[in-house]
Amino acid sequence: MRLLMLTNFFTPDLSAGSFRMQALVNALEEWRDKGLEIDLITTRPNRYASIKADALAFEDRGWLRIHRIELPDHKGGMADQARAYVRYALGVRRLSKGKRWDLVFATSSRLMTAGLAARIARGMGVPLYLDIRDLFTLNMDELLSGKPLKILLPVFRGVERRALRSAARINVVSEGFIPHVRAVAPRVPIQCFTNGIDDLFLSGGGSRPKTANDFPLILYAGNMGEGQGLHRIVPEVAHSLAGRARFRLIGDGGKRHSLEAALKLQDVLNVELLPPVSRDQLVEQYREADILFLHLNDLNAFRIVLPSKLFEYGATGRPLLAGVAGYAANFIAQYLPDAAVFEPLDANAMTQAFEQLINAPRPVDRTAFLANFARHSIMQRMAADIVDLVGF
Repeated sequence: MRLLMLTNFFTPDLSAGSFRMQALVNALEEWRDKGLEIDLITTRPNRYASIKADALAFEDRGWLRIHRIELPDHKGGMADQARAYVRYALGVRRLSKGKRWDLVFATSSRLMTAGLAARIARGMGVPLYLDIRDLFTLNMDELLSGKPLKILLPVFRGVERRALRSAARINVVSEGFIPHVRAVAPRVPIQCFTNGIDDLFLSGGGSRPKTANDFPLILYAGNMGEGQGLHRIVPEVAHSLAGRARFRLIGDGGKRHSLEAALKLQDVLNVELLPPVSRDQLVEQYREADILFLHLNDLNAFRIVLPSKLFEYGATGRPLLAGVAGYAANFIAQYLPDAAVFEPLDANAMTQAFEQLINAPRPVDRTAFLANFARHSIMQRMAADIVDLVGF
């Protein structure tokens, strides 16, 4: 069986989508000896402008051929992302022209990769398997509110409708996505294989020795965009916790400059901003932290998402401070009940949640969480679901 896989991100790029796809490819290798061949079309590492990982433009591993398309430099803005998508789409069209596969798979957070995969699958008359990691149209409906670009929403909805209805099977990473997807594509079977915990984080690990003069370290690691809204809450909370806690924020994104400006405006001195780091370094950072921090902006679309960072954080055994609502809050209540959850953008509630964690008993037993959400087992089930689509 010949399988075409489309993904914007793949290792060694630093992103949740990249690591998820690597785990899925690892799981699909089980069918290698049965004749599975994969062409994976991705991009050269580009997740963050501030960090570059080198990768070959083409790798031939026999059963797996990886094609990486070079994208223009970008800083994460909408115009930059649009230019990058056009370059990726043109590259995919060039690499797929005149070729044929038995199945097309695409993982998509920004919709257009799903639309591109749907067009290719329709052109070849083969099944399409979509892995939906975000609901782009719902996000844009709020993010573009009151802006001229909102006139593009009907176009995005049309792409979404054609893509989802073209699929033979759809996977979503959050059960909160199911009502929307089912409303758009009522006849397409829907699965939910979520992100899960990468093997790298399953070991948990100890923490560094603390000294008597240490303030608790609150760590955030990830994207710093409008979706996270760090610039709208961290400066105020950090200012109020001066002399009681310190923050370390690791990452990059479209709102990092806004965050830096807000910290400077409030003369905040207990926040350390670091660029993205490798995953091995990230594990060490988690071990050093006293509290792991997660936050989503206060948008209706984010009330149905399940942040991939939850699985990493939960695996460490560290106390978790989460500014989330809706499905993510319900998930935490069920699987990580020791976490302190507060309403997004509520600085007072975040401060109170911090106090709750500092005074809570430790250590935390998350054995059941680790067993339920090990990524390798989730990806094994997803891989079996993919090849089952063509009876392989």
